Amino acid sequence: MTAPMKHLPIQTPPRQEVRSFTDAAEAVAYLETLYAEATGFLRARFTELATGDLPGARFRAFYPEIRITTTTFGQVDSRLAFGHVAEPGTYATTVTRPDLFANYLRQQIGLLIANHDVPVEVGPSMTPIPVHFAVLNDADVQVPQEGAMAFPLRDAFDVPDLQTTHDDIVNGFGFKHEDGSGALAPFTAQRIDYSLARLAHYTATLPEHFQNHVLFTNYQFYVDEFVDYARRMLADPDSGYTALVGPGNDVITDPDAALTPPAKLPQMPSYHLVRDAGAGITLVNIGVGPSNAKTATDHIAVLRPHAWLMVGHCAGLRNTQSLGDYVLAHAYLREDRVLDDDLPVWVPIPALAEVQIALEEAVADVAQVSGFELKRIMRTGTVATVDNRNWELRDHSGPVQRLSQSRAIALDMESATIAANGFRFRVPYGTLLCVSDKPLHGELKLPGMASDFYRTQVSRHLLIGIRAMERLRDMPLERLHSRKLRSFEETAFL
Repeated sequence: MTAPMKHLPIQTPPRQEVRSFTDAAEAVAYLETLYAEATGFLRARFTELATGDLPGARFRAFYPEIRITTTTFGQVDSRLAFGHVAEPGTYATTVTRPDLFANYLRQQIGLLIANHDVPVEVGPSMTPIPVHFAVLNDADVQVPQEGAMAFPLRDAFDVPDLQTTHDDIVNGFGFKHEDGSGALAPFTAQRIDYSLARLAHYTATLPEHFQNHVLFTNYQFYVDEFVDYARRMLADPDSGYTALVGPGNDVITDPDAALTPPAKLPQMPSYHLVRDAGAGITLVNIGVGPSNAKTATDHIAVLRPHAWLMVGHCAGLRNTQSLGDYVLAHAYLREDRVLDDDLPVWVPIPALAEVQIALEEAVADVAQVSGFELKRIMRTGTVATVDNRNWELRDHSGPVQRLSQSRAIALDMESATIAANGFRFRVPYGTLLCVSDKPLHGELKLPGMASDFYRTQVSRHLLIGIRAMERLRDMPLERLHSRKLRSFEETAFL
């Protein structure tokens, strides 16, 4: 019998030294070096073994790590919501894909150094890199299904471990790493790698194409309008946009070029209007339902977007509303249920003033109305999000009473989920919906009526969402990422 693989010796790449940095760019460059060496080692060993016999050793490499130690409370601007640790101590985070997060890391590390006047330490961590994540970005390497190799993969390499892939930092209080250090960032490297892999699966685009401003929608019509808008921007040399990326990582820079979708569209097709430094706009068609909304935001959150907004359709609940009217959510009735274990329903999800103002100004700009006249086409109020698409077919006495007591003005299946996950992950959020039916008042979404509605309203609605994002893009990051989303105990990194 073959000896158990777990007793084989462990081979690792040469252990690199821990270095101190007072320059953020130099620290990120060293992170990139460490990560490239570690993943290169695993890819090389995996390629050697993919078609070979049982290995004579186990192979392991480690994520790089950032660590900072302070002995005094920093003299930090109390207006800042990030860029500093809460109290003296040691704080650390593992890092993956420093090439993808280079701008983010330089900013966050630079703020730490400036605010605490101490160096950061960069070196290998004690957290192994699962081989699946090490080969994820190498198109020439594929991880076979279990049983396809001559030996179980986990006998030779570290594999993803769900026991250490969690949201304990963002969900909890008092989190400590095994060595006693505090959390420096909201996600560990393994949690980020897990989501990067899921993003590529669900959206059929690589994570590096995602932009810092994300629009979510629940209808394909918005995708068509987004592509048309993107082509107009590519035709305008002064727009600042440089490319459009569609599912299958299809990149076009010529406004007349065809987008070639993959043979099978993914569950959540995503389109990216690219601008330098990730300052463009991503549109994700999450489809219908809170489960999809949670899945998308769970994974996009690790990219640390600057804001995300829901622009979709809803049922109007008031007889004074008309089809095509807008709903600006300032509160949410959460009956979606998918986040109850992570964020109890008693947690309020506040409206964010910066986002609300950007959306209202965008409506006024696109619709060419202002002041009291805005009330003719837009209402501000509570949006109810439910998990039952056919809620109208149930006994109305209970649901309608709750809707009335909550002062709800619209109902959908995604908005509260997206807002609540934005609150949970500290990503600024907002909702602007368009009334497409009024089931409580006999106006159902019928085919002919819907076609006319889509033709006249979707283009304007999408443009409002884009204009709001452009306003948020021009806002200083420290103002948009305000203290409203920060808990008693926060990580230094956004």
